[in-house]
Amino acid sequence: MDPRLHFVTLATRDLDGARRFYSDGFGWEPQLDVPDEIIFYPVGPGLLLGLFEADKFAQDAAGAQPAEPGGVTLSYNVPSEVEVQPLVDRLVAAGGLVVKPVQASAFGGIVHAMVRDPNGVVWEIGYNPLWSVRADGSVELMPPS
Repeated sequence: MDPRLHFVTLATRDLDGARRFYSDGFGWEPQLDVPDEIIFYPVGPGLLLGLFEADKFAQDAAGAQPAEPGGVTLSYNVPSEVEVQPLVDRLVAAGGLVVKPVQASAFGGIVHAMVRDPNGVVWEIGYNPLWSVRADGSVELMPPS
C-alpha cells in the first residue's frame, strides 16, 4: 500500500476563529468552506486540513470519536530565520497565542516559536538550516553531521 495521507481533520469549537487564524494568519484559501460545519484547506500536494465544528465532528464519529491528541504539533517551515517572527506576528494578529516566543532550539540549529490557534492546536513556526521544502511541497530532511 502506498504511504499516503489525504485529510487531517480536527474537531474545532470555534470555527470562525479558526477561519480567521488560517485564512488571515497563514493567508490560506479554503478549498471548501461550509459555514457552521467544516472548512478544508489544501496544505500540501494531495493533503487537506479539515476543521470540523466539534459537535458535528462528534456526531459524524458516532461513538468512535478518538481521544484528544496529546503531544501533537503541526509545523510550518519558513525559508529563512528572519521569516519566523513576521509569520508569528501575523498568526497572533489573526487570533493565535504565542506559547513559546521565537528562539533558538536546543536541537540542530533550528530557530522556532510555538503558536496556539483559537482551538488549542499548537503550530511550530520554524526555520531549520538542515531541512528544505522544495517548490513541489516535498520536504528534504538532512540528518545532522
